Amino acid sequence: MTQRTIFVTTALPYANAAFHIGHIMEYTQADIWVRAMRMAGHKVYFIGADDTHGAPIMLMAEKRGITPEQLIQEVANDRPKYLEGFHISHDIWYSTHSPENTELSGEIYLALQKAGFISTKTIEQFYDPVKGMFLPDRYIKGECPKCHAHDQYGDSCEVCGAVYAPTDLINPYSTLTNATPVLKSSEHFFFKLSDPRAATFLNEWVSGKNKQGQPRLQNEVLAKMKEWLGDSEENRQLQDWDISRDAPYFGIEIPNAPGKYFYVWLDAPVGYLAALKAYCKKHDIDMDQLLDPNGDTEQVHFIGKDITYFHSLFWPAMLHFSGRKVPDQLAVHGFVTVSGEKMSKSRGTGISPLKYLEIGMNPEWLRYYLAAKLNAKVEDIDFTSQDFIARVNSDLIGKFVNIASRAAGFISKHFNGELAYHGQEHTLVNALTPVLESVKNDLETREFSRAIRTIMSYADTINQAFDNAKPWVLAKNLDTQEKKDELQLICSQAIAGFKALAVMLNPILPHLGKRIATELFGMNHSFVWNDAVILPEHIASFKHLMTRVEPEMLEKLFEAPAPEVVKPGGEEIAPTITIDDFAKVDLRIAKIVECKPVEGSNKLLQLSLDVGEGRLRNVFSGISQFYKPEDLVGKLTVMVANLAPRKMRFGISEGMVLAASHADEATHPGIYILEPFEGALPGMRIH
Repeated sequence: MTQRTIFVTTALPYANAAFHIGHIMEYTQADIWVRAMRMAGHKVYFIGADDTHGAPIMLMAEKRGITPEQLIQEVANDRPKYLEGFHISHDIWYSTHSPENTELSGEIYLALQKAGFISTKTIEQFYDPVKGMFLPDRYIKGECPKCHAHDQYGDSCEVCGAVYAPTDLINPYSTLTNATPVLKSSEHFFFKLSDPRAATFLNEWVSGKNKQGQPRLQNEVLAKMKEWLGDSEENRQLQDWDISRDAPYFGIEIPNAPGKYFYVWLDAPVGYLAALKAYCKKHDIDMDQLLDPNGDTEQVHFIGKDITYFHSLFWPAMLHFSGRKVPDQLAVHGFVTVSGEKMSKSRGTGISPLKYLEIGMNPEWLRYYLAAKLNAKVEDIDFTSQDFIARVNSDLIGKFVNIASRAAGFISKHFNGELAYHGQEHTLVNALTPVLESVKNDLETREFSRAIRTIMSYADTINQAFDNAKPWVLAKNLDTQEKKDELQLICSQAIAGFKALAVMLNPILPHLGKRIATELFGMNHSFVWNDAVILPEHIASFKHLMTRVEPEMLEKLFEAPAPEVVKPGGEEIAPTITIDDFAKVDLRIAKIVECKPVEGSNKLLQLSLDVGEGRLRNVFSGISQFYKPEDLVGKLTVMVANLAPRKMRFGISEGMVLAASHADEATHPGIYILEPFEGALPGMRIH
């Protein structure tokens, strides 16, 4: 066997939330594959990292009153309990907010620039006049220009899959403030994906095969990429890719371009390389040699179907034209549904991985269940409670563990744990070998569900043979050596089959596999594939290996959360008051006669208000970020007229102007001055 060197990654989760079941499904799929490759003796570098840059991180940190660095560190601190909890074996879990990623992103960009793949042009970009910032694509929604689906994001349509510029949207609006964005000019940097060289390379790459002769892309993904690439220059849909964002932005600054930052989708996949570089540095490995474009290392990315466009077009083109190694294979998977529905916490149809662990459910139950559903196609998998209970209890307990629990007792009681095959070794190994080879091949090609079917079919064969032999009858009368040998053979064959099944299940059930190897068979190493056809000579007294799933666990897992208290405007309604309480507040119509900025303050405006008293009142209001003084002059509004005057640094404020705002300023910024209908006059009281 030739040892392969494989660089494996999982998609980078965004560092603004905990893992959900979709993450665990992807990491489990990749982890099973990595463990299978390692059992075959291959060298695998298994890399993961958080995607930490972009406007959402910046805005969430701003909302919470912390720095983006603090936010992403909080999220990073939470990752191990998920990864370790589900026995996921990344060699390193890193971050795109790292010196390595800054260095590599800059190097790749400069190499692309040198190769003529970077251009600049001034574009009109959507700007939120209320928030005061250019809007990232994901903070703009509107009607898809292709299929006319409503409420689609500014970069791609989730309904038809179209990719477009935010300015192509119909009736766009800011998701931050609901304001209609305005166009402002800004110089942007572009990766020239429309360059004919890119199309030539990508047509060859998407249709190519990896070093094992397997297609780089699954048929479903290849078909979609062929649509984008087209069969001629006229119908090619490759467009130049905007790779820059304007300050304020949390990310990596573009070399030699102050105030310009890499769009997160440029530096995020570079995070794969950055994490590997950090690992190589720690272990004194030459990364340049490891990822030599002409070398033997294979590069495999496990990703969800929602990000195939970036990984099948931009990413390989970026790597190729910057002189780096390109991916050898994409392993694209679908989504997880629950009882046929998209996950919803409020409806109790979501699966919280952390809750799963906290209520004491075995992580290897879920690993097995996911494996039993997964294959090499881009298909969604559905989780149902009844199916989960049946598969775990029937397959793992009723078929697999049952073999050892039934046979080991006879061996311990009558033969002191010694196994013997009485001349049947060759026959047994010949029966095991094709099963092992089939499972190995199916796991390598990610046909996990087929591997599970093969494993459980062989478990059925072992159990059936054991039942047909009726060792419990034979054990009642062991008056001859022939009968003893027969009993020992029956049970030894079952135990050998059980050990082989444990080896085959080891990538899926690594914790249980390790227990079986060490506790039952006294091995001092974790299982490798060849252990399946090495017949065991001794087994220790049987120990309890796995409990059954109880329906109550699933009920608890899917227990709907308590209904949230509806908070209009982001906050609960204040305690009830009486009409007498309300009558104490004197609300009057006021006309804004004059309005001007307050020197020394970036929040306050100074208003001169006519409340019908024959004089003007002076009021300071913290609305300068949302209103220009000239836009307010002459307007009518509402003020609290009987509020005690307040001495401020800038003067006396003689009341309060009423305005509306949302409690969640990060997602609903803005202050809105109340303006009465036409016909109201200064001094009129609000009743």
